[in-house]
Amino acid sequence: MKTSDTIHLRKTLPTDLDLLFQFQLDKDGQYLAAFMPQNAGDRDAYLAKHTKFLSDPAITSITILIDNEIIGSIAKFVMHNEAEITYWIDKKFWRQGITSTALKDFLKIELTRPIFARVAFDNYGSQKVLEKCGFVKVGRDKGFASARQQEIEEFIYKLTNAN
Repeated sequence: MKTSDTIHLRKTLPTDLDLLFQFQLDKDGQYLAAFMPQNAGDRDAYLAKHTKFLSDPAITSITILIDNEIIGSIAKFVMHNEAEITYWIDKKFWRQGITSTALKDFLKIELTRPIFARVAFDNYGSQKVLEKCGFVKVGRDKGFASARQQEIEEFIYKLTNAN
């Protein structure tokens, strides 16, 4: 599916997963994401988990490409009976507006509302992306952030309208 002049979204393929795994090994990205799996560096565990996700009808897994190069992913999943999103962009594409554009395009495809997002209190870039896409901060929570090995605050965002 074509979304903008250079950004394309398509269903995630099993062959995408190895590169997507490599992106999430970035230490700066892990710090900002904060809430990582305990075994975030275990390639086999990642591939097994995400391969299973690709066939789960409750999960929408999308790969983000620029000029046919995979640069990240966005997914909708269900947690505690609520739809949530997650995204990860290769660090070399940060601060270019790509994440906001890709998320806006994703939200035209994934129409589940309300849809929630959670973000570490100090991940200002991700907070800005969510707000640009119409999400509103609706709450706070605390949890153990394995990437930081401590409990931290996270903000809860909610999108209720189709954009």
